[in-house]
Amino acid sequence: MKVPRGTAPLTGLRVLDLATLFAGPVAATMLGDFGAEVIKVEHPSKPDPSRGHGPSKDGIGLWWKLLGRNKRTITLDLSRPGGRATLLRLAATADVVIENFRPGTLEKWDLGWDELSAANPRLILTRVTAFGQFGPYAHRPGFGTLAEAMSGFAAITGEPDAPPTLPPFGLADSIAGLATAYAVMTALAARDRTGEGQVVDMAIIEPILMALGPQPTWYDQLGYVQERSGNRSANNAPRNTYRTADGSWVAVSTSAQSVAERVLRLVGREDLITEPWFATGADRARHADVLDEAVGTWIAERTRTEVLAAFEKADAAVAPIQDVRDVMTDPQYEALDTITTVADPDLGPLRMQNVLFRLSDTPGAIRWTGRPHGADTQEVLAELGLTEGELARLREEGAV
Repeated sequence: MKVPRGTAPLTGLRVLDLATLFAGPVAATMLGDFGAEVIKVEHPSKPDPSRGHGPSKDGIGLWWKLLGRNKRTITLDLSRPGGRATLLRLAATADVVIENFRPGTLEKWDLGWDELSAANPRLILTRVTAFGQFGPYAHRPGFGTLAEAMSGFAAITGEPDAPPTLPPFGLADSIAGLATAYAVMTALAARDRTGEGQVVDMAIIEPILMALGPQPTWYDQLGYVQERSGNRSANNAPRNTYRTADGSWVAVSTSAQSVAERVLRLVGREDLITEPWFATGADRARHADVLDEAVGTWIAERTRTEVLAAFEKADAAVAPIQDVRDVMTDPQYEALDTITTVADPDLGPLRMQNVLFRLSDTPGAIRWTGRPHGADTQEVLAELGLTEGELARLREEGAV
């Protein structure tokens, strides 16, 4: 069936977001950005902790405004009979359920795959946990930080003589969130062919390991273990951050041989280009001290504006080291509308990251920001067909 041109591509898809902190909710946000109807299900007295993470304004959590966008919010206590029965009724109308309880929790409430698939054989049950649904660690508590440690990310991050470094943000969770959205779409594509739903098992420890590249293969074939190298790379040089004369910093990359040659010509060190070791990225990396000295000295004598202009003229790869203040005014981000302005009923105009990518014919959109805890419970459950009497009984039971 054809839909009007410009209709968001996931319009008509219903997603139940039962997850918290952060991978599962990120996946649901990605789906909602492109038109899916996302219903955020939270405990009546214990909302998603992301509502209280990070800075707030006037008592309103700002992270939630981003993470909760394009989601209707309801409350259900799934451990109570009324909450269980209501979730099964919702699941019968849904395409996707995303949850991140420890393995066995849904089963304890008689809400496992057997019960959910009986209510809706076309359902995609997406289970996002730290370690997956089976294995020796499956029942351990876990967060993205543990994935950043276990995957090898922390081991290769930082200076050689400094401790392993964890990222100061939810890196593993964010990567897993994007991977989960991809997994959901893959499972939905399979459903289009088979007519049947299935279970997605997403372990947060796995997507970040894929993002780290061929380290397992290197080790398997060569016994090679990548070590911490700060900003340097074993694959090319010069590749580092360099301080400018006005106290700013820039990053230089020379992944392509032609770019490396342009950089050295720019800084007046054409003599290094003729060195035999300059011919490959790996050999250049083994002479990073010489190359960093050449590039760093030249950059240190010029302001950031001068450095960026000269690199651009030379068609060499450079970028300023920006903090969020710079990001908010960066002309490329402005051109892409990467940081967009959204109307928020609590805070007025609110700036946040836009949808993740642009589609020419069926674009996504931020329809609204994160809503208050349980704001849509009455409306959603009434749409489901629950009567006022049934709603009253759920409230008496403490199920909503």
